[in-house]
Amino acid sequence: MHAQTRPTLSPLSLKDAPALIETVFPAQKVSFEAQRERKAGPAQTLTGLGSYWKGRKPLILVRAIVLGSLLPPTDDPEADLAVFEALLAFDEEGLARRALAANAISPSEIAARIRLDDPWDYFKATIKRSDVTGGDIRWMPFPLDVDAEGISLRWKRDLSDDDRLVIYRKVLATLESYEAKAALCKRPEEVDQDWLFAPVWPKVNRHYAHLGLDAHSFPELIEQLGILRYGRRPRVGDTFCGGGSIPFEAARLGCDVYASDLNPVACMLTWGALNIIGASPERRAEIEKAQREVAQAVDAEITRLGIEHDEHGNRAKAYLYCLETRCPETGWWVPLAPSWVISPKQGVIAKLVPNPALKRFDIQVITGASAKAIAAAEHGTVQDGDMVYELDGKTYRTPIKTLRGDYRLPDGTAGNRLRRWEKGDFKPRPDDIFQERLYCIQWIKKETLDAARQETFFAAPTAADQERERKVEAIVAEKLARWQAKGLVPDMAIEPGDKTDEPIRTRGWTHWHHLFNARQLLLQALMLKHWRASDAAPLGWLNVAKAADFNSKLCRWLQYQGGGLGGPTSTYYNQALNTLFNYASRAWLGFGRASFKTAQEVMPITKFEVRTESASSTTTHCELWITDPPYADAVNYHEITEFFIAWLRKNPPKPFDEWVWDSRRALAIKGSGEDFRRGMVAAYRAMAEHMPDNGLQCVMFTHQDTGVWGDLIGIFWAAGLQVVAAWYIATETTSELKKGGYVQGTVILMLKKRPPGERPGFKQRLLPAVRQEVARQIETMMHLNEQVAAHHGEPVWSDADLQMAGYAAALKVLTAYTHIGGEDVTTFALRPRARGEVTVVDEIVQQAAETASSLLVPEGLAADTWAKLTGIERFYCRMLDMESAGAQKLDNYQNFAKAFRVEDYSPVMGDMRPNHARLKRVTEFASRDLTESTEIGATRLGRLIIALQQLLKDTEPQVIVDQLRHEMADFLEARPLLVNLLAFLERKSSEAEVRNAAEVLGARLKNLRFGE
Repeated sequence: MHAQTRPTLSPLSLKDAPALIETVFPAQKVSFEAQRERKAGPAQTLTGLGSYWKGRKPLILVRAIVLGSLLPPTDDPEADLAVFEALLAFDEEGLARRALAANAISPSEIAARIRLDDPWDYFKATIKRSDVTGGDIRWMPFPLDVDAEGISLRWKRDLSDDDRLVIYRKVLATLESYEAKAALCKRPEEVDQDWLFAPVWPKVNRHYAHLGLDAHSFPELIEQLGILRYGRRPRVGDTFCGGGSIPFEAARLGCDVYASDLNPVACMLTWGALNIIGASPERRAEIEKAQREVAQAVDAEITRLGIEHDEHGNRAKAYLYCLETRCPETGWWVPLAPSWVISPKQGVIAKLVPNPALKRFDIQVITGASAKAIAAAEHGTVQDGDMVYELDGKTYRTPIKTLRGDYRLPDGTAGNRLRRWEKGDFKPRPDDIFQERLYCIQWIKKETLDAARQETFFAAPTAADQERERKVEAIVAEKLARWQAKGLVPDMAIEPGDKTDEPIRTRGWTHWHHLFNARQLLLQALMLKHWRASDAAPLGWLNVAKAADFNSKLCRWLQYQGGGLGGPTSTYYNQALNTLFNYASRAWLGFGRASFKTAQEVMPITKFEVRTESASSTTTHCELWITDPPYADAVNYHEITEFFIAWLRKNPPKPFDEWVWDSRRALAIKGSGEDFRRGMVAAYRAMAEHMPDNGLQCVMFTHQDTGVWGDLIGIFWAAGLQVVAAWYIATETTSELKKGGYVQGTVILMLKKRPPGERPGFKQRLLPAVRQEVARQIETMMHLNEQVAAHHGEPVWSDADLQMAGYAAALKVLTAYTHIGGEDVTTFALRPRARGEVTVVDEIVQQAAETASSLLVPEGLAADTWAKLTGIERFYCRMLDMESAGAQKLDNYQNFAKAFRVEDYSPVMGDMRPNHARLKRVTEFASRDLTESTEIGATRLGRLIIALQQLLKDTEPQVIVDQLRHEMADFLEARPLLVNLLAFLERKSSEAEVRNAAEVLGARLKNLRFGE
């Protein structure tokens, strides 16, 4: 019998096939993995190049988009989804391998969790308690409480990975949700890729055998899919490349890549991702050698200068500085800091000691301070915008703005008495309002300098330390002009702007080098000098930029750093130029070793190109464009990256010498309004013109300002693009810098070229077509949800995903037209908007939201009841249903409030923190929340909440029923609805007493006889 031969690839056979991402996308799982990647902090693959670029999209999200854009659907959506998830390592086998790689579950946990009749094929036991007799334990099956049995377990030494996977599969099968399973795992990119995906390729090849696919790696898969769709390996383009995550991940999969950005710092980071993170082992060895050589050269020069060692051989790790100013009341010089705590772990504080002879304060550094002293030191000399200090038992308080001499200019702008620093300045002049003062040094003990674990201590600067400080200042004073001429130190002025006004206004700094003190300037200049002489000079440009971020006068001292003794943090801990009253400066040993990090990935052999040019100027042809564009609430990178450009713009090495080293603020797409829309239309029209007719565009944007959503739709419409799908990815994370209502969810919008020809549309015809398409889209997705849930226990999409699909369906209909109501769509998209104007697009999108919402009836509510509820009632019931399933993300509440046209959803919210959001419980509503004048109080649901509260206060059920009959004119008609709402609250409420009350009241209403 002859073996069956596999069909060969037929170029362009998928030319007209849709992409899988148009109908199938595992949004919930991608959301979870994207959040895990974002929370990984420094462990993220690209942050080693520079964490100051905050807007990088998660690599797992990019990977899912690229694969989903190239894979074709078949007539089996469930199997399509299974293959898609396997290629992302989201399937059961991928999870088991990722969990094993993480060594996530101890043998004792395994013993307690799973049923296993033959555990001793996998584990060895040791008796660990004296009261255990040592009998034969080999008969004991799992589950087993090893502590109770007095034994310890370990894996058998000769077990293979395949043997252990048997156990891990069984453990993961005991967990109900994807999130619970994935939480035990390494991220997919952290696991050996050949081993992780070894079982996937036979599955992929079987599923696509009819296409002739025969792939055994991602580069092979990408190339073959590209040939089937486009006749060649696909090229992915990104004209807003930013931190480089889109080009990097596309190249890592095996695509050719084109990346551009107006900003040279973005291009440098992207170049570094492709050429340094993705370097070959041979090239990586060269990079590491160059790093060692530069580090050693800088170290030797600093040692020769004698500016970081004390007379005992100890070496500095960090220096702490503060501002100092003269008090207008007493004439004393007062050091300024919000806190004088240095390291709570070691009890290190700075203490101000009056020196009447000099009318200033000496600063003592105390180690081993008491808890009381540490608490007192938390209150520094800067409090609530005032300088506050005590002298001779009296407290003096002066506003900082008074010290600066703030005043209002005739044109309404702010001015002050601060001297504007000049190009030759690098430290305050003696008559400046704010002076700078070194007040503490962190030292590494001499005997531990070469140890794996160094020991450090803190001390106030001695006379010898002050002499070394003066030596550094003398070096900089002598060489500054020469360094600036050579480009070793910036000579670039700070251009005013939204973010760059801050250092000018609050310190009088006018040039970028003013943001660095003498030590920092010296260190940066030495680094640049030695990197310029290196064969790996481009790597040096990346490292010098990273060094600037971690060694400026805008670097805070963290009292706890990684749970340790404290340390400096970066300039860009947020996306602003925040001037400080006290700051930290790294010495070379406290900085150099930590900043020279290379990464682990090796790129496939593909073509990639990086250019500094505007998105509208692109002339490169790409099959797939994936972009994360600027929008109204985006970061002002065109301003804040001038901080780095100032250091790097003179005499850059190849290939950076071909780029424009200027932020080109005037050309940057920014803000909102007509200019923003015109710039974006030009950019996306250029991309549309440089892709094939069957090409695809993916646009990612952060869903915060709802007005931007409408603008973006108009932009893509005017650029000749048609929406074909939209997905919502929850990428939100929380931190101390993101308190309150901060949310970051990413909308994934998929677009194709609009077919040629004129197609006019009118609102009265569009609305029925939109409703029909929305219903079709959601019903199709809900059917797949049911199929997958039946087989795997979990649906594919959440309600938020289905809601977003409703938007996409509407936009798919809408953006197919060239004229709306007789108006050309380009004219419509670009014309100025009147405040409060509701356009036909707004109406149609809202209609889509309402249609989608009407289909998403919460579990336990009758469709009849749902249809009769008001917006706020629908919102409360929908979110209560989602909360019962564990969905408590603030963006869900925001999206559904908008969909249900809720005026203000905050009065029904019990918590509005991003990852802890929840509704008010029935018992938490105050009387003022439920008056007739409130949105919820005027509804039937609001009346039922009052009734339940009364029942919980022991009011007789019949009294409550009588009140309802008296107060509700339509009581008899509404009774079935009230009964259904109470049954819903009985099932979904988290409060047992409320569930009981709802049951009692519901039964009384249900059994009510009309004669009663």
